[in-house]
Amino acid sequence: MTDPAGRPRSPRPAERLRSETVAALAHDATYAEVRLVGLVLPDQRARGVRIELAQLHEVDLSGSHLEDLRLADATVTGADLANVCAARAALSRVRLESCRMTGVQLARATLRDVVVRDCRVDLATFAGARLERVAFEDCVLAETDFLEGQLSSVTFTGCDLSRADLRGARLRRCELRRTALAGLQGVADLRGAALEWADVIENAATWAAALGIGILDGDGDR
Repeated sequence: MTDPAGRPRSPRPAERLRSETVAALAHDATYAEVRLVGLVLPDQRARGVRIELAQLHEVDLSGSHLEDLRLADATVTGADLANVCAARAALSRVRLESCRMTGVQLARATLRDVVVRDCRVDLATFAGARLERVAFEDCVLAETDFLEGQLSSVTFTGCDLSRADLRGARLRRCELRRTALAGLQGVADLRGAALEWADVIENAATWAAALGIGILDGDGDR
């Protein structure tokens, strides 16, 4: 029996949110206690942006470069974050729901107390990132990489991790439930994770392939 993974803490509620229209994101700008709805801001170039105590709904930031982004105590729903490059970002007490995050780049980022629910996070990268108390729920993470990442109390529930890459990752108190692992790279680096018994059986072919074990059919042939 392994220790259960810690659950993410919820965003702190803001006493009052003001609706704000933003024409463009500026370097080192801070957006606090705001509600941003329906903004179309693709291909932004801004370093050091801080968004705190905020709600973002159906915001389009696709293709943006937002290095050193700071996102705290925020709820993000229905956003288009595809191909956002946010190297060294820091996310704390954040909920992302029904967002398009295909190709998002969070290399060397830090995610603490984050829930990612019903999102497409395929072809993404968390290379060298630190994830602590992060929950992925009903997400597509196919071909996403966690190369050399540090994952502590990270849970994957009802997710698709097909052809994802965990090589060099370090896992501690992580859980995978009802999650597809076909073609997973770095199977040996799942050490430190826990799976339900049904998932262990369902992914027997993945374990066998990683160990170089051949599969025999009923008549003794391979």
